[in-house]
Amino acid sequence: MTTLNTERVLQLARETLDIEAQAVLGLRHRLGEDFAGAVAMILAVRGRVVVMGMGKSGHIGRKMAATLASTGTPSMFVHPAEASHGDLGMITAADLVLAISNSGESEELTAILPVLKRQGVKLLAMTGSRNTTLGRHADLVLDSGVDKEACPLNLAPTASTTAQLALGDALAVALLDARGFKAEDFARSHPGGALGRKLLTLVSDIMRTGDAVPRVPLGADFSTLMREVGAKGLGATAIVDEDGHVLGIFTDGDLRRLIEKGVDVRSGTAERFMHPNPVTVQADALAVEAAELMEERRITSVLVVDGEQKLCGALNSNDLMRAKVI
Repeated sequence: MTTLNTERVLQLARETLDIEAQAVLGLRHRLGEDFAGAVAMILAVRGRVVVMGMGKSGHIGRKMAATLASTGTPSMFVHPAEASHGDLGMITAADLVLAISNSGESEELTAILPVLKRQGVKLLAMTGSRNTTLGRHADLVLDSGVDKEACPLNLAPTASTTAQLALGDALAVALLDARGFKAEDFARSHPGGALGRKLLTLVSDIMRTGDAVPRVPLGADFSTLMREVGAKGLGATAIVDEDGHVLGIFTDGDLRRLIEKGVDVRSGTAERFMHPNPVTVQADALAVEAAELMEERRITSVLVVDGEQKLCGALNSNDLMRAKVI
């Protein structure tokens, strides 16, 4: 059984992080007109960005294509080896190929470069050296070269793939900003995620409606008022006029306060006990806005109104949690 040298393990781990951090910082100092040109080239593409790469560069390419696609740049990954066996048909003259290769000499990639050029496809290269087959064929080259790999043998792609990944992220961030890409746009491409739920879910999507919404008229007696509070499970009821406009609200908290004050509630009506002008939220508001409003006002439920301030729904914190908005 191999004896673990803890000191050696930690030394190598720290050296790896140092080398890879230096590789990324090295890119920062080399950014210039070529990077700005790459952003402009991608913005001008009428089709998609087709990312290609072999081996570890291919793994980075898949992530790069996914990041670009989710931040407003239509993109996909095509494996160079599969491209030689039919997948080149996926690429059109309206597309741009982003080819990734640290050496710039990956055989499967260089074999298809002449075909891409004949098709009139724009080629953006991300490579460790401009003086390579890939670099010479490219319309524009992004230098992702590193001084050395983090691998002690200087063989396994480590620092070079980290540099590629970081440069790809830099491209994606620059592009999303140039496109005016906003959080709402990101949410539309991530409808199943937490951000998507927060930015796409409307109050109307999750509010209680119809008979599930507690309401009583101004003249309702106290017994009717309390039955409505208890029956609908919101711990509150709206008080509305004959046209459905919200005039007030009464909550189980209000009941406790009345009892503590010794108020005789038996002969009172909803109009006497209600809080006028209650907090409401529009049905077309984002559910997350309702959550923020409830937190700010320290309430657990809120009435929902339409554009004419008529009661159309109700919402409480449990509804928001079930919808995974909070």
